[in-house]
Amino acid sequence: MSISAAFFAQAQDVSVIRNTVEAYSTTPMVGSAKFNAMAGSNGALGGDANSLLTNPAGLGVAISGEVSGTLSISGNKNSSSMAGSTLDYSKTRGDLGNVGGIIAFPLTSTSASGWKFINIGINFSNQSLDNEIHSPGNNNIIYDFSATDPRLGAAMSGHSYQRYGNVSKMSFGVGANYNHNLYIGAGLNFFNASIDQYDTLGYRNLVTNSVSLFSKQDTPFFERSSGFSASLGVIGKLSPNFRLGASLETPTFWSIDRTYQFYNDANYGDGMGAENRKFTSPLKATVSAAFVASKNFSLNVDYTLGLTKPDYKVYGPAEREYNDFFKDNYKNLSEVRVGAEYRVKQFRLRGGYAYQSSPFDALTVSRFNDAGVSGDQSYSNLLLSDRNTASLGIGYDFKSFYIDASYQNITSKYSNPFMRGYIDGNFDTAYYSSTQIAQSDTYAVSEVKNTRNNFFLTVGWKF
Repeated sequence: MSISAAFFAQAQDVSVIRNTVEAYSTTPMVGSAKFNAMAGSNGALGGDANSLLTNPAGLGVAISGEVSGTLSISGNKNSSSMAGSTLDYSKTRGDLGNVGGIIAFPLTSTSASGWKFINIGINFSNQSLDNEIHSPGNNNIIYDFSATDPRLGAAMSGHSYQRYGNVSKMSFGVGANYNHNLYIGAGLNFFNASIDQYDTLGYRNLVTNSVSLFSKQDTPFFERSSGFSASLGVIGKLSPNFRLGASLETPTFWSIDRTYQFYNDANYGDGMGAENRKFTSPLKATVSAAFVASKNFSLNVDYTLGLTKPDYKVYGPAEREYNDFFKDNYKNLSEVRVGAEYRVKQFRLRGGYAYQSSPFDALTVSRFNDAGVSGDQSYSNLLLSDRNTASLGIGYDFKSFYIDASYQNITSKYSNPFMRGYIDGNFDTAYYSSTQIAQSDTYAVSEVKNTRNNFFLTVGWKF
């Protein structure tokens, strides 16, 4: 696996691996304030349009119509440390996070058959992909530009990974209620993603102290993508207090239109290129259990597992190497979500916790240590790591209208590799400035602590 990872890195941009998992393989899970307060755990409870995010059978649980809109305020902070220095990045962004609605159709004329409701739901979920990692420099990592620049060498002065954009999921579904004991549902999901990606490396000249900025070959790049998936689900009551649920979401079939900046091409020099990629995300299954003690308390647990691995349609060596990397090093993602709600008259108190596993096995790469000496190092959290989510919320029911608020804290720690890139035969992953080329067959690696503080406000109407 270590050999595979090292070979892959020779020809590919590691930021594409990160986006493959974060943007294209992870379904947006921004729901209403209630849904987010319970850490997205509602697979066996259902009852509103957010069921389309976990189990479409939850649409059949509703016995009245409902529509809601959610404002999200997302805060993202990265602290990147290397060689005894730390750089922070933080950004707060407000957006429309979720809109959902459900229409309930009682089947009074056919009640003798046992079917009580057929409900139709629609849900829109929107999630920011904005992220910046600004890694500090290391004066012990020296690059010799003497072949192209008579002024000795330069020290690595820092690196910036910048991604801007969002991913959204529009879902349409139908759910049915059989005798208030069995609920089934199906949904169609339409995705859109927008990504603007930058990869910039800095070198400080040891003589003049001037800093030159270098862009990695084929960056910046810009992707505009669309995808499609379908989902099926079922919820059954074992007793008035216990429910079990299960759902399956097909892979998302993505079409990715990509433009990118290239440098020093033998025929075209510097310019813009374009390509289309076809990508298939993992198939996902979710099992759920809920305990409804009374109308005042409910508890739900969801477990989601990816059953397949990310897969690019092969047009050439690049896609083949991506697939080889994921085949050898990708671990099927799993996530556990637990959420609870307690009602005190018209007040609602909610809380939740979620844990998502790391997507990769341990990887070994060649890297510079703090002293600037290169050597192999194994990382259990390279590029991405496991993620913990803690959430809480409150709400008030005005009978026909309701208002909910919630807060989420999401944390993760991972190792961020950068700087490796060079020209060798038929591939070029080097870094380019206006006058110089920087090459390295060894990574620099910073340690990143990511903290996301998200706030949500929902206003809804029941009819």
